[in-house]
Amino acid sequence: MISQAELKRVRALQQKKFRAETKRFLAEGRKVVAELLSSPLRTESLYASEDAAAFIRGAAAERKVPVHVLAGHELDKLGTFESGNDLIAVVVQPEPPVFRAPAAGELMLALDGVRDPRNMGGLLRIADWFGVTQVLCSRECMEIYNPKVVGSAMGSLFRVAARYVDLAEELSRCAAGGASVYLAATEGVPVFDVKLARPAVLVLGSESHGLSRALGVVKSTLVAVPRIGHADSLNVAMAAAALCTEFVRQAQAG
Repeated sequence: MISQAELKRVRALQQKKFRAETKRFLAEGRKVVAELLSSPLRTESLYASEDAAAFIRGAAAERKVPVHVLAGHELDKLGTFESGNDLIAVVVQPEPPVFRAPAAGELMLALDGVRDPRNMGGLLRIADWFGVTQVLCSRECMEIYNPKVVGSAMGSLFRVAARYVDLAEELSRCAAGGASVYLAATEGVPVFDVKLARPAVLVLGSESHGLSRALGVVKSTLVAVPRIGHADSLNVAMAAAALCTEFVRQAQAG
C-alpha cells in the first residue's frame, strides 16, 4: 500500500519548486521510462497500472527499482498527461556537468532564452540525433525537468548533459579554449557559404526574441539557414536541425 503522503510527494513533482527542493523529477509513458531504465540515471520508484507494470517489471527488477501498482484514478493524479497516465517514474536529477570547452572535432549546442517546453525537448532530441552530448542553456531557458520537456525529449534528456550558465561568459571561455562560436541569426551568412570549423558551439535563440544583446561581446560568426521562399522565420528546433545537418555534412566531407 502507498500512503497518501507518498502520493502527495510524487504529485508535488509536477511543480518546479518541489523538483528543485528534492532534486527529483517525473518521467512518464512507456517509451520514456523504458529509455530511462536503460540509462545511467537513478530511478527511485515506479507507479504503474497492472498492464504497464507487466511491461516494465523485468527492466525494473534488473535495476532494483520498486514498482507500485495503482488504480487509474490515482495515476491520473500523479501524471500530467490528459489521458493514458499508466506509467510514471520518480527520477533523481544527475549532478550538472562542470565546464569544459568542446573537444577536438566536437559540436556543442548553446540555447539562449528558449522558453517553450516542447521546443526545449525537441532541441534535446536534435542534439542527441546529431551526436551532441553537451548543451549549454542560458538561465532564462525553460527548465529541462519540466514534464513537458521530459516528454518531448523522448529519452534524449537521459543521454545529453545540459547545464545552465551565464551564456556570454561561458561562450567566451569556450572561444578561449579554441572553439569557434556560431550564432544562428536570420541576418547571418548562409550556412552553405561558411567553412564550419570544429570544435564549435552553435548558439540558437528563441523564434520570437532572437539572441540576447549580451552575446554581442563574444567573438563569433553569424550563420543562417538560407531562405528561398517567404516565411517570416523558422521554429528554433527546425533551424537547429538544418544547421546541424550542414555541420555534419561538412565534417563528413572533410
